[in-house]
Amino acid sequence: MTVPPLASLLQEPDLISALYIVAFVLLILGLRGVTHPTTARRGNVIAAVGMAVAVIATLLTEEVGDYGLIALGIALGTVIGVPAARQVKMTAMPQMVALFNGVGGGAVALISYVEYRDALEAGANPELEKLIPILLAAIIGSVSFWGSNVAFGKLQELLPGKPISLPGQQFLNAAFLLVALGAAVAIAAGEESEGLFLLILLAAAVLGNMVVLPIGGADMPVVISLLNALTGVSAAAAGVALDNVALIVGGIIVGASGSILTNLMANAMNRSIPSIVAGGFGGVATSAGGGDDDGEAPPVHSTDAQSVAIALSYADKVVVAPGYGLAVAQAQHTVRELADELEKRDTEVSYAIHPVAGRMPGHMNVLLAEADVPYEALKEMDEINPEFEHTNVTLVIGANDVTNPAARDVTDSPIYGMPILDVDKSEKVIVFKRSMSTGFAGIANPLFHNENTELLFGDAKASVADVLAEVKEL
Repeated sequence: MTVPPLASLLQEPDLISALYIVAFVLLILGLRGVTHPTTARRGNVIAAVGMAVAVIATLLTEEVGDYGLIALGIALGTVIGVPAARQVKMTAMPQMVALFNGVGGGAVALISYVEYRDALEAGANPELEKLIPILLAAIIGSVSFWGSNVAFGKLQELLPGKPISLPGQQFLNAAFLLVALGAAVAIAAGEESEGLFLLILLAAAVLGNMVVLPIGGADMPVVISLLNALTGVSAAAAGVALDNVALIVGGIIVGASGSILTNLMANAMNRSIPSIVAGGFGGVATSAGGGDDDGEAPPVHSTDAQSVAIALSYADKVVVAPGYGLAVAQAQHTVRELADELEKRDTEVSYAIHPVAGRMPGHMNVLLAEADVPYEALKEMDEINPEFEHTNVTLVIGANDVTNPAARDVTDSPIYGMPILDVDKSEKVIVFKRSMSTGFAGIANPLFHNENTELLFGDAKASVADVLAEVKEL
């Protein structure tokens, strides 16, 4: 019996299928792991190993060639990606996620173009079962790439956070969508034209920009999740076109999980996904109520670190409501030290987590996990809201829009109906702020003017450190 050469053995379809199955199992186990902070790191490692196995299985496929060019691409990606991921600050994590997600969508769009061009060079359009996924991947991948770039620009403040739109914006969006779909239908109907395919990519690119530009900063967490789901769908379509099981399964996992997360976050804002995509609020300063008849807001009550420390020392129950400002100040470790000091005095400390606090899904969870805050102390909105009525002091650190009672009380507010953290129902609220500027949604917050609210102005990290020092002196 002749033993097959090693190369032939490694390219056996059954071996490659087995490797893909191992990769899928590892990816699913990795996803399961990242659902809890204590297992998230291990889950990421498991998923990374699964992806490595899938890449190896793909490289073993007989149709793959030009390994030198592939090696060069891997080297370039490693040189760019590893330092970027290691050096990124927690405050810049949302824009890094948006940028890396966009790269995935762009890669799918380019793959679709290359596959179609190669088919034309071979003499004809691909068969419909391959052509239709190619066209879908091109449209969705291009929209995801350019939309993610705009999201990155807004989060990085290279573009204004406020909505940017043109007159008749929705009609323009519909027109570019029809151009992309019309060109795709023409190709699917038998037209052989590389120019039409480039028109698809161009129309989808303009559509991606124009869909995200009118979306305000307050909706960015939902937009990031939605674009991530679109990238997964485009990858799955590319997998169908390439007959690559890894792309199909991986894309479906990303698309499905991203879609579920998008829906959950939209519900947390009491907004529909179509209304978010149609553009809304964010970045434009507006009144949210709480002002006098002449339009002037009532005064605020400022405080100092010593007064806050005294209030905390007499408190039996303290809740911390974190937001993006906490990430900007990198105050999570100092907040954890303050909580430890209070717990030594038998004070119960918990953390109120709003689903869209920060600028990406799970931003606050990741931030507090970095400071080794016990997972059990993190309370989701529905769990913590009934407890505010029995809370002595709530520390609002960097959170603005998600604590705005206008969402509950002011019917003409742009955020009316959005579920919020009911911090104003606490006995005392201490708000840590740099200034009286509005949050990312650009909407004034009447919480700051309540009788039971006091504001401690200054950098959040420095202010919490001052409070901690005063608590230790008492």
